[in-house]
Amino acid sequence: MKITLLGTGTSQGVPVIACLCNVCNSSSSKDNRLRCSVLIETENTTIVIDTGPDFRQQMLRNHVTKLDAILFTHSHKDHVAGLDDIRAFNYFQEKDMPIYATEETQNALRKEFSYIFAEEKYPGIPLVEMHTITPENKFTIGDITITPIALLHHQMSVLGFRVANFSYITDANYISPSELKKIATTEYLVINALRWEKHISHFTVGEAIAIAQTTTAKQIYLTHISHQLGLHDEVNQKLPTSIALAYDGLVLNL
Repeated sequence: MKITLLGTGTSQGVPVIACLCNVCNSSSSKDNRLRCSVLIETENTTIVIDTGPDFRQQMLRNHVTKLDAILFTHSHKDHVAGLDDIRAFNYFQEKDMPIYATEETQNALRKEFSYIFAEEKYPGIPLVEMHTITPENKFTIGDITITPIALLHHQMSVLGFRVANFSYITDANYISPSELKKIATTEYLVINALRWEKHISHFTVGEAIAIAQTTTAKQIYLTHISHQLGLHDEVNQKLPTSIALAYDGLVLNL
C-alpha cells in the first residue's frame, strides 16, 4: 500500500495570499503547502481523503488517472471545495463517483453543491453515489478496509481514518480515550498541528505530540500546518526523534 500526502497546509495554504513572512517567502519546496488531502493506493484500489480547493492540481501533479472513491473528514470548504473536478473521473471511468461521508457532511454537500443533487441535472455535472459512514462501523472499499475515528473540531464532529497501520487525523482538537484506542497500535500516524500557540479548533504541536506518544507509532508526521509554525527545516530540528513535519508529496509505503 502506498500513501501520498497530497497537501499538508492549513485552510489558507502556504504561502498565504499577501503575506510577506519568511515562511511564505521561503525558497524551499517543503514550505509550500496545498490544502490537506491524502491519496491511498493498492494494486487494485485508489481512494482520496478530502477534495479541497487544490484537488485538481493534486490529481494532475501526482498523475492520478483512476479514482475508486472519496472519503470526507468533514464539510469545511478547504476539504470539499474541489468536488466539482471529479467530472473528469466520471467521464473517463464512465460511472458515478462513490462518496463516503457522515450524514452531517452529506447534508452540507447537498447544500454546497445543490446542482449535483438537483432532480433535473444539467449535462456534464459531477455524478456521485453517496455512502453513509459512522464512527462505530468499519467499511471496505475494494481491498481497503477503513476504520473511522470520531474527533471534535471545536464543537464540530469530524472523522479521522485508520487504514491498515496508517492513521490520519486532521482538523481536530479533541479525541476521546475510546477513539484513541483505535490508533494505539498504528505504525504511521499523521496528525494535525496547526501552530505552537493554543487554537480553538486545532491541536498545537505540543498537544499533537502528546497524543502521538500514547501510540506505538514508529513514525509520526504533523500536518495541517500554518505559516505561523515556522520554516520546515527549522521546526524539524526542534521535534523529538520519530516526529517530523509532513510535506506535500511525502510518500509512505506500508
